This record gives sequence, structure tokens and C-alpha cells, in this order.
Amino acid sequence: MGGAERACIIGAGSSGIAAAKVLHERGIPFDAFEMGSGIGGLWRYENDSGRAPAYASLHINTSRDRTGFSDFPIPPDRPDFLSHRQLLAYFEDYVDHFGFRDRITFRTRVERVAPAPGGAYDVTVRSLTTGETTTARYGAVLVASGHHWDPYVPAFEGTFEGRVLHSSAYRTPEIFEGRRVLVVGVGNSGCDVACEAARVAEHVFLSTRRGAYIIPKYLLGRPLDVWVTPFSTRLPRPVQRLAYRALVYLSRGRQEPYFPTPDHPLGNEHPTVSSDLLGLIGHGEITVKPGVDRLAGSRVRFADGTDEAVDVIVLATGYNVTFPFFDADFIRPEENRLPLYRRVVPPEHPNLYFIGLIQPIGAVMPLAEAQSEWVADLLGGRA
Repeated sequence: MGGAERACIIGAGSSGIAAAKVLHERGIPFDAFEMGSGIGGLWRYENDSGRAPAYASLHINTSRDRTGFSDFPIPPDRPDFLSHRQLLAYFEDYVDHFGFRDRITFRTRVERVAPAPGGAYDVTVRSLTTGETTTARYGAVLVASGHHWDPYVPAFEGTFEGRVLHSSAYRTPEIFEGRRVLVVGVGNSGCDVACEAARVAEHVFLSTRRGAYIIPKYLLGRPLDVWVTPFSTRLPRPVQRLAYRALVYLSRGRQEPYFPTPDHPLGNEHPTVSSDLLGLIGHGEITVKPGVDRLAGSRVRFADGTDEAVDVIVLATGYNVTFPFFDADFIRPEENRLPLYRRVVPPEHPNLYFIGLIQPIGAVMPLAEAQSEWVADLLGGRA
């Protein structure tokens, strides 16, 4: 490391605690800063950081055995798919087991990270309790602040008279009771919200511009990601796709009668995991619509020329990749893209690393752990 022989970790969510554990275990000095009063990031329901989008019924969509860290597996008596409360409890146990909680400074926001001589960085932080601001120099910075906290809100033509909220603000389904609800977007959050709303709403519409692959959580009675093995990942990509499509078909049948299949191959993008969506569409509780064309008072017009009366719009439209502590001329993702060597290193900025800035097919946690191990090798001179 250049400059001061100490690293700075930004964030104590799942990726931040992975980085902190590895540096702590390697004896690499570091300070970690977290805006909330506890660890967990987006998995801490109603996190006082103000950045957690978790809703009350949220469960992980990767299985227990493929989600935990390598040297601290999730206990086998936990369910296949943990709730956010169960996953947070696991993270708490992980931090206490390896004993680095005291290295995390809570209720502290990183205000600015600026390059300093010798490849170091000056990091300015503000206490959210006292308002005090301090600046310290670090030889390396590990950014683990997450990328699911700055909601992307699309601009539609026209105006809407009802309520509009981003899925990040959704918590419980009571707000949909007796209403006509439109959910825009068919990622995992969008489908979860649509399925929950369908049980209390008058009707639910689900808008998608180009469809998605809807994958159930269980394939032939086993958690979906258990079928991905070291052997299967070494097969040619077309063979992997064919095998996975066959598993999905045998478990679920064709989705085309209920939901449009996208034009990209399975595995090219993050799949949508839902065991309920196709059934609720088949029951008539959810109607699939194309993309939104314009808003018209109490109605919404869609790209196929149809329009529907709507009371509530939920924008499950994803997030901006944002780093407010960097100057715009230093780091600024363009269209949510930030070129990184090995998804970790911006080549033009030495001693700066991004942990967990990925959207994998499976769980982030094991990958954040592997990234942290590699960064620790670099910081420790082992690589």
C-alpha cells in the first residue's frame, strides 16, 4: 500500500463484513465505516442508514448452502431460503465469531474520498451522531457500499393522479388493499411485490418491456442453485443452457402461455426467481402488460395501445450505481457501467478496490469473500 499503512472499508453490509473479516484475519490494519447503527446493509429491515430496501416478507433467492461464507457455513437447521431476519442473524454471528465488530465505526458517513500523493487516499467522514467531521489518510480504500440504494425512477410522459412509489420504499401489502395496482419491472423485487399485492388488491398489472425467464425456487424438488456444480460450470455454455432449460421445463412447463419469454438466452442476464407468479397469472389475479407508453390522470396507457385504470404504481425499475463520496471527474459510472479489472480494480486508480459490485447469477457473499481474499493478497504483498 502507498501512503499510510492502513486500509479503509466503506460499508458493513454483506460485502463489507467479508472484507473486514479477511483483513482482520490477515493482520492488515483497517478502519471500517457504516452509516447505520448495525451491520447488514440492505438485509437489515428498516435500517437507520435510510438505504435498505428490504420489505417485511423478503427472503433470499439463493439457497442456504450456496449463500454462506466458506469458513462459516449457515447452520443446516436453517431453512433452504432464509428470511432477511435469519440472514441478518447469520451475519451477526459471523462478525462475533471472528471478532472484528469493534473495528467498525457505526453511524458514520463517508463524505469524500480523494486521491493523495503516493497512491494513498484522504477519506473524510462525518459522525451522524455528533456531526463532527474528520479526515485521515489511508493506503488503500475498499468500497463495499452496495449498489441497491439509489432508486432509478424513469420519466414517463403525462401525469398520474394516484400514488407512485419505488419498490425500495415498499414494506407491507396493506397499502394495496382494494386498489388497482401497476408494478413496472419484472426483476425479483417487482415479482415479489406483484405477488403480494395480488392477494389483497382489486387487481394487479405487471408491466414488462421484453419479458424475463421466470425460474421457480425448486427444480425437481431441490433448490434451484444446487444444480449448478463445479462440473456443470465447466461444460460449454450452450450445453449448460440446454440442461438448465430442460430442468426448468420439467419443473414448471412452458411459461409462454402466461408470460413472455425474452429474446436473450437463459443465463445471459440475472433470472427472475418466483414460484408464485405464473400461478397467479393463471388464476387471473395478475395481468401482464407491455411497457408503459404514457400516464393519463387515473389511467395508464401501454405500448400496445391498451389502457387501464390504476390507483397505485410501484416502480420496480432498479437502481443507479452511485458513489457520492467520489468527485465526478474521478469516478463516475456511465449508464451504470464501471469498467473494473476482475470486477474489482479500476486500473487507472491504484489502491482502490470495489467489493461486491456485481450482479451474479448466484449469491454475492461467496464472491465478495473471494474478491476480498485477492485484495488482501495484493495488500499483503502475496500477489
